[in-house]
This record gives sequence, C-alpha cells and structure tokens, in this order.
Amino acid sequence: MSNPYFFGYGSLVNLATHDYHDPQPARLRGWRRSWAHTTLREVAFLTAVPCAESEIDGLIAAVPNADWQALDQREFAYDRLSTQNAVQHGMQQSPEISVYAVPQVCQQAVTDQHPILLSYLDVVVQGYAQVFGKDGVAEFFASTDGWTAPILNDRSAPRYPRHQSLGSAELQLVDDHLNALDARIIVAA
Repeated sequence: MSNPYFFGYGSLVNLATHDYHDPQPARLRGWRRSWAHTTLREVAFLTAVPCAESEIDGLIAAVPNADWQALDQREFAYDRLSTQNAVQHGMQQSPEISVYAVPQVCQQAVTDQHPILLSYLDVVVQGYAQVFGKDGVAEFFASTDGWTAPILNDRSAPRYPRHQSLGSAELQLVDDHLNALDARIIVAA
C-alpha cells in the first residue's frame, strides 16, 4: 500500500513550514484559491474553492503511513477532501491525493475583523517563488480571489506561527504584487 499525498496550495508550498516526504510540484484542475473569512480563525486564510474552469499550481507531498493527525490539526478549520484524480503530477504511480478546503457554510463575507496576515502571505509567496519562480508567483496572485480583504502588516512582529525570514528581493516581490492589486494595507496595533 502506498502513502497518500496532500495537495498544498498556500503555506504548504513552502518547504520550510513542514517536513513531509517526496514534495513535488503539481497542478489541481477544477479549483481556485480564495481568501476565507470565518469565525473558525481570527484572520483570513487560503482555501480551495471548486471552479470547473480553473487550475491552481501547488505542491504534493506524502503523508507517511496515512498518519493525517498532525496535518489535520494544522489545517483544523478545513475539511480534507479527495481530489478524485484531478491532480496532474510527474509521479509514475497515482496515489490517493487529498486537498483541504474550508466548508462553504463556514465562510463569511470579507470584513476588517479577519484581515490577511502579511507574514502568512510572505511565507506563501516565498514558497511559490522557490518552487515555481516569479511567473509562479504571478500565477498565484492571478488564481486567488478575495484581494479586497485588508492586509495586516505584521512583519515587524509576525503573528503567523510558521513565519519565515524573507530577503529584500522576496519582500519586494510580495510588495510589488500587492501594489499592482492596489491592496489595502493596515498597520498592526
């Protein structure tokens, strides 16, 4: 029996945030990314949303011995769903692959009470830059909905528990994309 895999499309693309085995680029058909706002968490976070016309790049990695407990705990506000062979990857075998998504019934409208943490976004963009390059970062921003949410600049005191140090070029890459989106940045209190 082979190990199952997860498809990560946010912070799980950044290999510094986990140590799951056999990570490799992949593409999920029939889904988009969106910022989720819910009472399950204090801040907005990424979710996968079914969308027949869309595809998103991400990373697959093995979950040894199907021990989902640690990953399910990390992704506590999500449901773990089968991708039903919608993931394109370069592996010879076709393992079971799951994706995490916030249940639609738990999602709410965008509010200032649930901002996007810049420290979280930095980690996501760093991962996409490392795996997919600058074009992959541009595709991440283009294939993600919900950029009207405020972005809380917490870089000086990161609130995201798996935050990473970014170099000046990486920070500028994030900032350039946010400027192009005319994103609303708010300062942490």
